[in-house]
Amino acid sequence: MKMSLREQWFSNVRGDILAGIVVALALIPEAIAFSIIAGVDPMVGLYASFCIAVIIAFVGGRPGMISAATGAMALLMVPLVKEHGLDYLLAATILTGIIQIVFGVLKVAKIMKFIPRAVMIGFVNALAILIFMAQVPHFVGISTMTYVFVAITLAIVYLLPRFFKAIPAPLIAIVILTIAAIYLNFDLRTVGDLGAIQRSLPSFFLPNVPLNFETLQIIFPYSLALAIVGLLESLLTATIVDDMTGTESEKNREARGQGIANFITGFFGGMAGCAMIGQSVINVKSGGRGRLSTLVAGLFLMFLIIVLGNWVVQIPMPVLVGIMIMVSIGTFDWSSFTYIRKAPKADAFVMLATVSIVVATHDLSIGVIAGVILSALFFVAKVSKINVKQRLESGKIVYTVKGPLFFASVDHFIASFDYERNEQDILIDFGSTQIWDDSAVGAIDKVMIRLLANQNHVEIVGLNPESKKLIDRLAIHNDPTPKISTH
Repeated sequence: MKMSLREQWFSNVRGDILAGIVVALALIPEAIAFSIIAGVDPMVGLYASFCIAVIIAFVGGRPGMISAATGAMALLMVPLVKEHGLDYLLAATILTGIIQIVFGVLKVAKIMKFIPRAVMIGFVNALAILIFMAQVPHFVGISTMTYVFVAITLAIVYLLPRFFKAIPAPLIAIVILTIAAIYLNFDLRTVGDLGAIQRSLPSFFLPNVPLNFETLQIIFPYSLALAIVGLLESLLTATIVDDMTGTESEKNREARGQGIANFITGFFGGMAGCAMIGQSVINVKSGGRGRLSTLVAGLFLMFLIIVLGNWVVQIPMPVLVGIMIMVSIGTFDWSSFTYIRKAPKADAFVMLATVSIVVATHDLSIGVIAGVILSALFFVAKVSKINVKQRLESGKIVYTVKGPLFFASVDHFIASFDYERNEQDILIDFGSTQIWDDSAVGAIDKVMIRLLANQNHVEIVGLNPESKKLIDRLAIHNDPTPKISTH
């Protein structure tokens, strides 16, 4: 059921505001880390997260979903930044937005129906594993107190909601443990250790690149890759949030919204971004449901940087690590272990392959595309089984064909006929099959030509209108022309 504008914005004001605050606090280290991955100043990721979150709150198609700078996008930017610098990255971000808007207008979200459930489960589980793996460098082998703070954070976010739900537990953990770390002078890594934060708003400027075809040649491959990966991750995340909240989203509007957000962000010094599964899960689990939570996340992010910058840099990393571990645990589909045992072997293999490829490459798009291709291959293998039975009826040799006839089943179809027969009446019954493609018509041609060459009289019956139309248009065995009927 589609929500009204009022419901999208003001049906959950208190929950959205508190959830947005939690998300903003968790966005800062992520944005800085992704900037470092891309090889740019930390403010590029922070400005991107601010701009994208604020803009997508108004133009996106999935209320309550968080979009900002992401690791998957940052990885694609590394070669461009290294070879050509920040201005070309910003130009590529603007072009990425244009491409995504075009995809949205073309209703590219229809591709979601081609992503099987096994791939979706694999995507979610791989993302959970990547979120956890990204936290490991921030707490393993650093200090005993780091482990203690991670443990206390996890205890607060899991145990406190049993007794107190008025304020999101992650927000309480961040505030209390940051104060404790500052006043007890614990030796812990902080947000400030990731990179310097400038307390200033983003400003409008045009990327300093030549407006010519050479520039387009440089940035277009990167922009196209960013547009595809960004939309794929955003649409998959939207589907996951749909399931978590029991609500529907407008996927094509989300595609256009992501494009608008990236297009504008490029003019304000931000890098391209997309939906974030981790932050979206934090938002939902903290009570965020509407567009207001996304807007608050973006606005409070800038408030934190400009007004509370001196405090933000002192937030202990172990606290944020604990929250992200909670996110990875909550994101992982624990029923997958049962799924592996009960699902068809092909589906279980596709799910495990998707997880393995994403974790190995750290590229969500490669894993999802590989999973879809594997699913398609298994599906083709499954439906390519065609059965041709032979019987003698009223002096005629009758071949009854059952199953879809297309490129993957033509070899078995051709091999099912006896080509040694001479001067016989042969009837081929296609009443229980469908002719799907040119390969199928070609196979029928081969069978007909070889049977007719031995002076047999061959009749084709049972073709449905679509199959008959395809044969009439493409077949070449019609000299001599066999009798073709549709009864």
